[in-house]
Amino acid sequence: MGTGNYTTVTEFIILGLAEDTTVCAILFIVFLGIHMVTLMGNVSIITLLRSSPQLHTPKYLFLCHLAFVDIGYSSSVIPVMLMGFLREGTSIRVAGCVAQLCSAVFFGSTECFLLAAMAYDRFVAICSPLLYSTEMSTGVYVQLLTVAYVGGFLNACSFTICFYYLLFCGPHRVNHFFCDFAPLVELSCSDISIPAVVPSFTAGSIIVVTVIFIAISYIYILITILKMRSTEGHHKAFSTCTSHLTAVTLFCGTITFIYVMPKSSYSTDQNKVVSVF
Repeated sequence: MGTGNYTTVTEFIILGLAEDTTVCAILFIVFLGIHMVTLMGNVSIITLLRSSPQLHTPKYLFLCHLAFVDIGYSSSVIPVMLMGFLREGTSIRVAGCVAQLCSAVFFGSTECFLLAAMAYDRFVAICSPLLYSTEMSTGVYVQLLTVAYVGGFLNACSFTICFYYLLFCGPHRVNHFFCDFAPLVELSCSDISIPAVVPSFTAGSIIVVTVIFIAISYIYILITILKMRSTEGHHKAFSTCTSHLTAVTLFCGTITFIYVMPKSSYSTDQNKVVSVF
């Protein structure tokens, strides 16, 4: 089958997280609050880092881009989720669904690469502090950023192309709170062997490569820390890595469950719950 959206479906209905009106009202308030706090926190981080020349180092500039990507990802998903809490079934045009899917994958994939870049930054800072200015020069920093954004763009393209290989001719009710790829595949009435495998492969490749890179970086970091004689040095080194490791574990664990694990091993409802994180 060639590329192209050969479909009679012009819009999808997003079913959302819950149907009970009371639960929806509570969830609307909760997630609206979370979204506002996330936006304000990330905007504050970006503003602070941009306005403080002394913080214009790779460590904080990566953090600035991570905050930007987090704003993009949450803004591409949460508004549709919030609309789903206010009314039963939120309609979204096919083009809008593609745009949401593409932006979510782009920002999510870019975040993976940024977390790996931040791990490399910590590796150089702790393992080779005297070479930090050389190993993490402006040129290296720009190259790592370029890889992150280009990698996210290419992965988003793979999801978008596979979406346009799908044929929709029946039900158009998406059992999710946004246009995620897995529930869209379930609605397709065409052969999904290739469109379903390619996104899992590309997403899985990104996760595996970045997680291995992060793991190797932290193995060397741990070895270096254990060689330190100063207790204060141990504490300082560990404190600079804890928040990053927490973010890596939560984010990569979630997207592994959603995009890489065999679809037969979990339900769409489990997918929805995990996607919230």
